[in-house]
Amino acid sequence: MKRAGGLGRAFGVLWSASAVSTLGDGIVAAAAPLLVTSLTRDPVLVGLSVFVQQLPWLLLAPVSGVLVDRVDRRRLTVAMNAARAALTAVLAGAVFAGVASLPLIYAVGLLLGACAALGDNASAVLLPALVPSEQLPRANSRMFGAYTVLNKLCGPPLGAALFGVAAGVPMTVDALSFAGAAVLISMLPLVPGKQPSAPAAARVPVRRQFGEAVRWLWANPAVRTLTLALCLMNVTLIAGFSIMVLYAREHLGLSPFGYGALMSVGAVGGLLGAAVAPRLQARFSSSVLLRTGLVLETLTHVGLALAGSAWVAGAVLWMFGVHGAVWMNVDRTLVQRSVPDELRGRVMSVFMALAVGGSALGALLGGPLARAFGLTGPFWFSAAVMAVLTLFAWRPFSRSIDGYDAAPAAPRPVAATTN
Repeated sequence: MKRAGGLGRAFGVLWSASAVSTLGDGIVAAAAPLLVTSLTRDPVLVGLSVFVQQLPWLLLAPVSGVLVDRVDRRRLTVAMNAARAALTAVLAGAVFAGVASLPLIYAVGLLLGACAALGDNASAVLLPALVPSEQLPRANSRMFGAYTVLNKLCGPPLGAALFGVAAGVPMTVDALSFAGAAVLISMLPLVPGKQPSAPAAARVPVRRQFGEAVRWLWANPAVRTLTLALCLMNVTLIAGFSIMVLYAREHLGLSPFGYGALMSVGAVGGLLGAAVAPRLQARFSSSVLLRTGLVLETLTHVGLALAGSAWVAGAVLWMFGVHGAVWMNVDRTLVQRSVPDELRGRVMSVFMALAVGGSALGALLGGPLARAFGLTGPFWFSAAVMAVLTLFAWRPFSRSIDGYDAAPAAPRPVAATTN
């Protein structure tokens, strides 16, 4: 396949599909919490709406990784995007009909989380199959740049504005975005790389294949350290962000549109972070960037706990956006370079299960902490946990991470498959 600018047409298709769906998700990221808070102001019930979307990552981790390594990854991504389109359309219909309820929102969220656990894993392992290893920082930067602009910058204020027009409109747009992504992914003519769907692989028990991925991850110091750190970081992040809609509206006094705008501020920093991440990765070692990230994330929680105005909170979220984009580029590149293709789906499922598992635990903690200690309570809790994590992860990051800064030698060529 002819490459354009070193990334190629296939990457362009994958990027376009991601851009379409991520805009829809960004719209719903603001509209869904507003829908939930229109039904309840209980921080525990608000946090539960976030938790149910994370739970499938824990429940489906063994099946997800094995399935991604057994079947055609493109077709699985298409199927899951189509399912998400249908589920979101059901929720939109219920909202328009005036029959939306918390149990329905939880049920749809749970099923959407299941589709994400399968589809996002498959989509993530498509990227290193389409892009040369030396181009991964650049490709990841472009993917995260689109995610930042569309999901974090444009999506939330647009979602809040559309929610003001009619509560079902944001869900309708999201359903259309998933359908569009499914169509685009189905247009991929080639998915180079190994397709471990041979009958011999399919006969290996799921438990054995998943165990192989767990053993590989635990034996790899760099990926193990990063995975455990990211798990705890997600606990602290989502503990606060699961009740962000209440924090913004009741602590900062923002309107629904102001809440959407606040959620977009971090995207401005994220856009800058995505732009400079490849240059930072070329100039500094991964350990330096990750250590800096630990400090910045700790300061994020302190800043949000102390913020008394939207301007201060916005500045803190802008800084977090820069840090988040750089961190994501570093950890994604490291994992993509270090995991063998035949294990990539399974190892990514373990990596994501622990990362999203941390998010699920954080969502469970955020509501009770806010109920017990006020709306800044989750941020103080997160700052304390991050300070401890920074102390414990400081040396391991230096010892185990830097060996993966350089791109590995090109793997032996494998036959491309057409579908």
